[in-house]
Amino acid sequence: MMGAGKARFRKFSIAAATALLLCTAQAVADVDNATLGNEADGTDWGAFGRTFSEQRFSPLDQINKQTVPKLGLAWSLDLPDVWNVSSAPVEVDGVIYIAVGFSVIYAVDAVSGKQLWSYDPKVDPVKMRMAWGIRGLSFWKGKVIAGVQDGRLFALDAKSGKLLWETLTTEPGDNRYITGAPRVFNGKVIIGHGGADFGHVRGYVTAYDAETGKQDWRWYIVPGDPAKGFENKAMEMAAKTWNGQWWKFGGGGTAWNAMTYDPELNRVYIGTGNGGPWNAKLRSPGGGDNLFLCSVVALDADTGEYVWHYQTAPGESWDFNSTMDMVLATINIDGKPRKVILHAPKNGFFYVLDRETGKLISAEKLGKVTWAKGIDMATGRPIEEPGVRYEDGEALMWPGSGGLHNWQPMSFSPDTGLTYIPAHELAGYYNDKGFDPKTYDMDRDGSMGIHAFFDDVPKSAGSSSLLAWNPATQKKAWEIPLPGATNGGVMSTHGGLVFQGQSDGKFVARDDSTGAVLWSADMGVGTQAPPITYSVGGKQYVSILAGWAGGQMLLGSLSAQHGWVGRNHPRRLLTYALGGTATLPPSPPSAQPVPVDDAAFKVDPALAEKGKVLYQHCLICHGTAVVAGGFAPDLRASAIPLSAEAFAAVVKNGGLQSKGMPPFAELSDEDLTALRHYIRQQARYKPSAWDQIKTAWHFICLMIKMKLMALGWIKP
Repeated sequence: MMGAGKARFRKFSIAAATALLLCTAQAVADVDNATLGNEADGTDWGAFGRTFSEQRFSPLDQINKQTVPKLGLAWSLDLPDVWNVSSAPVEVDGVIYIAVGFSVIYAVDAVSGKQLWSYDPKVDPVKMRMAWGIRGLSFWKGKVIAGVQDGRLFALDAKSGKLLWETLTTEPGDNRYITGAPRVFNGKVIIGHGGADFGHVRGYVTAYDAETGKQDWRWYIVPGDPAKGFENKAMEMAAKTWNGQWWKFGGGGTAWNAMTYDPELNRVYIGTGNGGPWNAKLRSPGGGDNLFLCSVVALDADTGEYVWHYQTAPGESWDFNSTMDMVLATINIDGKPRKVILHAPKNGFFYVLDRETGKLISAEKLGKVTWAKGIDMATGRPIEEPGVRYEDGEALMWPGSGGLHNWQPMSFSPDTGLTYIPAHELAGYYNDKGFDPKTYDMDRDGSMGIHAFFDDVPKSAGSSSLLAWNPATQKKAWEIPLPGATNGGVMSTHGGLVFQGQSDGKFVARDDSTGAVLWSADMGVGTQAPPITYSVGGKQYVSILAGWAGGQMLLGSLSAQHGWVGRNHPRRLLTYALGGTATLPPSPPSAQPVPVDDAAFKVDPALAEKGKVLYQHCLICHGTAVVAGGFAPDLRASAIPLSAEAFAAVVKNGGLQSKGMPPFAELSDEDLTALRHYIRQQARYKPSAWDQIKTAWHFICLMIKMKLMALGWIKP
């Protein structure tokens, strides 16, 4: 009897302990409004921007200015079957969750680095062509929620990785795709999409029930065909700012990245994208602001009803997305605390908006901005320079379509009052000579409405920096030049540190007051991804994904300058802690591709010219002018295009689909031949000094012309 009693007691104790552990875990894993609204508790990093504010600031300070020299690698996890890790992790209850590549989800023990489970949603091969990859995921009450490039939204059980629900947020066969992280609030999950650069897309955002995946509400960003009526008064109002038959092109306005929930006002702010096509002269002949392109729009979080908007680029014609971070903060302005939105869209200005009314408080240039003199505070509109709408057929200006700030997230520190921005400087060249609104056909003439750019982009064409900006005074506190043209997202902490992964393969911690480097580590490869920090068992950790893909990988030599090659160099999750002693796995040295050739191959100039146009299918992955930026193999250095049979097997028949190369079954044998001739031509091309001088002189003359127009000495 005594033994049986002990056995029963032992069974009861185990059951009770198990139940207690499960309850404890569930309590922590129940990420909800209270959790995401808690700025003071830095234990977990439960959302893309950590909390609803999207400040990407952690109150943890175990790792600080004094202790950071002791920071070391705790563990690393290589992800050999993933092509793109430009993504933000989340961490909940000692588990890191990442969405990488085409939304493959991994759950990883945050202390040991052991993989717990993975889930692959198996993306539609056709949607592989928009090869940006996923940039983040969400967590809500024990569920991991993420979007897929082919338009699906799904939820997984966080403990097992089991699929709980899945829904299609787009329409079958359309040009929409998902690359951004969903946001969750009030039991709803909201997601937008991209696609305005690829034709016939009307942007929208949709809210779904986080428990079931059932659609709750949808809000369109631009108006549709007026003959079919309007979904709401906001669309009726917006239609008055358009001209022509814009709905035939879709209009654009896709919300592919930033969406911020405001728990104080129960609103969600949507950052909207560029027009479709980019060229406003074709999209909306006769002018108009084209609402709600390139705007911050406030919606009621429960109903999706329009509240207010602020447009950063009226009648946009430059791909000046406002889909970059929208950070919530309370800052002192004129001696009074103001609830504001901090916003640095592509166009080069830093905006401070009143989040209750949408009223512009201030706006200033962050760096080199030549398309506008400033922002008129009376109207909130940019004061455009003459000629920037390429009225005479072309324009060169700063920034270009890559923006002064892109999707890589910035961070706001309430300790310093500074915003830390991964900034870059790169010009934009726009040319629409020969396009006519009366004859423009989006399918035939290209979805952007401007001429494609076929030349390589030299590594000297752009630069980057980490910029510390004071939003209260609209002045720069400090700025540090960075390697290359684009670097990773930023995180700041109560420890007085700013963390950032760089394109040269360094992970760096800087003093938040001065920008001085206090610590750095080699990641073995560059990155675009932002870091996170969290605490497990009273110990603070810092994690980051490293791998060369995403961002501006299509810019030829500008992107390729670091010598990273996506399939050769690692994609990995790295985690650091004080006293960490793990050894970084070896990584191949950086190297530039060496073109291969077949002397017997005779290039036909006419076929090569046709292939140059067809190559627009390829440049997102393989780089402009066939100079790969490190994202996918450099076709000049690949033996596959040397063989007609091998080239057809890969390009047309999908022979490397498992490696992320989608099939292009619609290409004819003649198309494939033309592509091979263009690739061979580029493999043999060596620009002469005279070629470079002519190109540089063309741009210099264009800038002089625009300056003279700005001075009023000549007319556009």
